[in-house]
Amino acid sequence: MTAAELQQAAKALAAMFSCFPQSALADAEMQLRGYLAAVQDAELRDVEAAIRRFIRGEAKVDNAQFCPSSAQLSIEVRERRLMRELTAKRASLGASSSSPQRGGEVARRSRDGEGSALREAKAG
Repeated sequence: MTAAELQQAAKALAAMFSCFPQSALADAEMQLRGYLAAVQDAELRDVEAAIRRFIRGEAKVDNAQFCPSSAQLSIEVRERRLMRELTAKRASLGASSSSPQRGGEVARRSRDGEGSALREAKAG
């Protein structure tokens, strides 16, 4: 991340910290540095998406009442990156093939029972 993106990530982290109870003994500056170190190689959009998921209670955590650890945040950031990449790959594959996939049609026929009737007609 660039310096400007790190500042934006720090603001997003501060917003997350304000949404969860914190220990009065915690050093807020050191805590922020630890979280930033954990996500510094990630893209800002993935960090922000992960933080939104924690704030909304959508991320996997043991106890959603408390702020996630830097490790939990890193895991969620990686999951957001993976989901973004898979979505982009899926969109590019969908745009490159305008005809329906044959495998999908076969699966639909099998699911709807059309496959067995076709096999019986060919056999009989």
